[in-house]
Amino acid sequence: MIQQSCLSEISLWLSQQGYEGVAEESLLSGFCERCNAAGISISSALILMDTLHPDFEGHAFRWDSHDVFESSSVYDFTDDGKAREAWESSVFFHLIKENADEARHRFFLGEDTKFPKLSELKQAGHTDYLAAIHRFTDRGSIGEMNAFYSHWLTRHPEGFHDDELAALRLLLPTLALAFKAASCMRIIGTISDVYLGRDAGRKVMSGTITRGEVERIDAVLWFSDLRDFTGISDRAEPDQIIPFLNDYAGLVIDAIHAHGGSVLKLIGDGVLAIFRDADQRAGCAAALASEITMRTNLTVLNDRRRQEGLPTTDVYLGLHVGEVFYGNIGSRNRLDFTVVGPAVNMVSRISSLCGSVDRDTVMSREFMAMCPEDMRGFMVSMGRYALRGFARAHELYTIDPEMC
Repeated sequence: MIQQSCLSEISLWLSQQGYEGVAEESLLSGFCERCNAAGISISSALILMDTLHPDFEGHAFRWDSHDVFESSSVYDFTDDGKAREAWESSVFFHLIKENADEARHRFFLGEDTKFPKLSELKQAGHTDYLAAIHRFTDRGSIGEMNAFYSHWLTRHPEGFHDDELAALRLLLPTLALAFKAASCMRIIGTISDVYLGRDAGRKVMSGTITRGEVERIDAVLWFSDLRDFTGISDRAEPDQIIPFLNDYAGLVIDAIHAHGGSVLKLIGDGVLAIFRDADQRAGCAAALASEITMRTNLTVLNDRRRQEGLPTTDVYLGLHVGEVFYGNIGSRNRLDFTVVGPAVNMVSRISSLCGSVDRDTVMSREFMAMCPEDMRGFMVSMGRYALRGFARAHELYTIDPEMC
């Protein structure tokens, strides 16, 4: 007989883990271990939670006592292909289709295992299987995260006893709530990173959300846009424009992230980013490393698009270094976490000059002077240029074409 006090302790533990923000892997392993100690014989468990992420549909969490392991992974969108086939052959899909909340398959009694995965589980030595769905309402759903999916197995010769099933049914809602709390934290982090940028997102998540709350920082500034985007978008088929932008924006952003930069804004075809480092020389070196990565990958992308008969372009890049205000700017109801200041205007003007001087990358004198000495040897002066909005002309630099 399972003691009620043990179930109360597990429920209290789950609640505490949930509000303390414990990760899902630890939640699942701790729950299974405590259940086994209380007399609920769990040999293996699986939790599925859809999420809100641009690259995948959700997270899967597994625990198994036989091999003593816990793991987590992501699963692809189940709209079509093999992922769709796997989903439609699952017990969970059947439960949704039948509008049911629970399914049990007692392998030890020789019950039919019509689902492909159940045959594998039976062959692995499990004797009983319980699947459950705890659905969220519209008030509690976030995107596709509208339910807590779980299955539970035992290797006990007689399967789950009635009191074990009753105990699981009592505890699972609290486990679902704890998992939901952890998943919501993941989603908040994803949204802040994707829409604000990594560094700005973390600052907002840490509580920097007051209007006018800014800091003065010295940063390396990157502003890039696409050559002749207006003309290309005017000539291209309408359904080609968004894939075109995604290809080239993805190329630029991946290169910036690969070397520690933080993207702050996507402005049409433009990208504003910063590189922050205690040593600004390191920040300048990272920006140049991003430029090299971007140019290398741009060649590959353009080759692929030409072979597919799709329009291609180039990336114009301006680089500058200076002091900016970094933080929350806007109204009480609509804030933007970004950088402002003359240095931001400067890097934008430098980037817009690329087309008229026929250079892909143009840098300010301040940026060139802050670069490591060995990198300055690759740069040549282009002379002094008047930049719109600035009273005096500025000397600009580019990468030596012979070095390219």
